[in-house]
Amino acid sequence: MDDPSTAIPADPRRVPRCGDDVQVVIIGGGPGGYEAALTAARQGARTTLVEDRGVGGAAVLTDVVPSKTLIATAEVLDLVAGSRELGIRDADDGAAPTAETLDVDLDAVNTRVRRLADAQSADIRQSLVAAGVEVLDGRGRLDGPDRVEVSGADGETRVLEADVILLAVGARPRELGTAPFDGERILNWTQLYSLQELPEHLIVVGSGVTGAEFASAYRALGSEVTLVSSREKVLPGTDADAADVLEDAFARRGVTVRSRSRAAGARRTADGVVVTLTSGEEIEGSHALMALGGIPWTSDLGLFTAGVRVRESGHIETDRVSRTSVRGIYAAGDCTGVYPLASVAAMQGRIAMHHALGEAVSPLIAAQVSSAIFTSPEIAVVGVSEQEVASGQVRAEVLMLGLETNPRAKMQGIDEGFVKLLVRPDSHTVLGAVVVAPRASELILPYTLAVAHRLTAEQLAGTSTVYPSLTGSLAEVARQKVLAGGSA
Repeated sequence: MDDPSTAIPADPRRVPRCGDDVQVVIIGGGPGGYEAALTAARQGARTTLVEDRGVGGAAVLTDVVPSKTLIATAEVLDLVAGSRELGIRDADDGAAPTAETLDVDLDAVNTRVRRLADAQSADIRQSLVAAGVEVLDGRGRLDGPDRVEVSGADGETRVLEADVILLAVGARPRELGTAPFDGERILNWTQLYSLQELPEHLIVVGSGVTGAEFASAYRALGSEVTLVSSREKVLPGTDADAADVLEDAFARRGVTVRSRSRAAGARRTADGVVVTLTSGEEIEGSHALMALGGIPWTSDLGLFTAGVRVRESGHIETDRVSRTSVRGIYAAGDCTGVYPLASVAAMQGRIAMHHALGEAVSPLIAAQVSSAIFTSPEIAVVGVSEQEVASGQVRAEVLMLGLETNPRAKMQGIDEGFVKLLVRPDSHTVLGAVVVAPRASELILPYTLAVAHRLTAEQLAGTSTVYPSLTGSLAEVARQKVLAGGSA
């Protein structure tokens, strides 16, 4: 396992130490780019950020912020629809709330989504300017290993000399040639926020994180949803128990999952879409969301000219401090293919700038990266997986506790979910964890700290928790190891 205490020294051969006159140029204004720009500017470097699709990048404008804002609305509907046992009734007729008695104004929802995304983008731009970063609206590309050519929105072209360059250009949705996006009926995930009416029947193609999140959200919003999955289970690669809980939730809420089915294409009809499977079967719906992963925006970036190595997938090769194959050129975010997470992109950007500007930094450590899937219920993971344990790659014991015995879960009507802890057999050091629950994305933090700082099950078990709380189960599952091991 990576040693989190190992720091990689700065490379003094390329750039002056921090405090000297260093020019940093960043191509891309997403989390990797703007966090790098803020870091470089605060260290005294002259910093320029180039972005042609809006500050904040896809994460803020078309991906993370919009999707989680939409999901927040779906969560409220889901919560109210499931509140029968809490004693909530309609004020007029005394009926218990159900999904069928609720309605959503999707145009209003999407207007709010776009407004919040634009506001977040404006906030980030203001922070950059306040920090002294020059923000250029235009497309940047490498013009050799130490120059960036910027094609401005006004048609003007300028060339920037750079001591340090960071590439943070992100990725775009993958498109099937047999299912071209039209932005109206056949959509990618960036185009959903222009819809004014709720899809009557949304066909989601792809059962990874993006597909699962939107299938969960649109079902809660009131759409009929069919999820086309090429795998036997949804969320391939995710914890199997977590995937089982989500599939059960899908079945209970009425999401139709077509497992082991692969889409061959999609076409518009007079009033909807038809998705054709490779088996020849056709599925009719009102809209289709193609959630087939992303392709890095690395074409026409001047990588070959500058000598930057790229993998067959188009992703830029980097090491754990974000260096590319060319000294002085770094890369961060989805264009590197490390993890498609905004949090990781931001971390890569900060690490790159600290390293480039003379700071010894701890590298990106995969085992300490936590991630979440914003379905209902949410799924959050960190560190070693049970699959790695089962395959013999890692020696660990697996501890698991369902939420059905948690008093706070009972009070809130939560009847699904669990916490899982993976600990080293001899030292009881926490190696990994899974949380499946409402707000699992928040609950995973204590386990992330435990993994990062090599805490033991005993230390988790002995930590005070609020009663009643869902966090009580985080400590309670660790107590299983304490009781089994006979230590306190």
